[in-house]
Amino acid sequence: MKHDDALHRLKNVEGHLRGIQKMIEDDKYCIDVIQQINAAQAALNKVSSMILEGHLNSCLITAVRGDNPDDRERVLQEIADVFEAATKV
Repeated sequence: MKHDDALHRLKNVEGHLRGIQKMIEDDKYCIDVIQQINAAQAALNKVSSMILEGHLNSCLITAVRGDNPDDRERVLQEIADVFEAATKV
């Protein structure tokens, strides 16, 4: 994963969240606020996907190619746990 790209995107999200806070303080139209929240969530999802891709291409591959079956099991369980948590509302 390219850390600089992820950090840049997170800083953009941070600014976006400040903008949403201002919209709420200024009592902006609810649907406009929700649309901005959805955009911020999509941006966070993109960062999450980038980090997951990096993990799959580094940590997971290292564990799968390694000799320790416990490491393989742990890494696969972590990924399953992340997906399970992502589907909870």
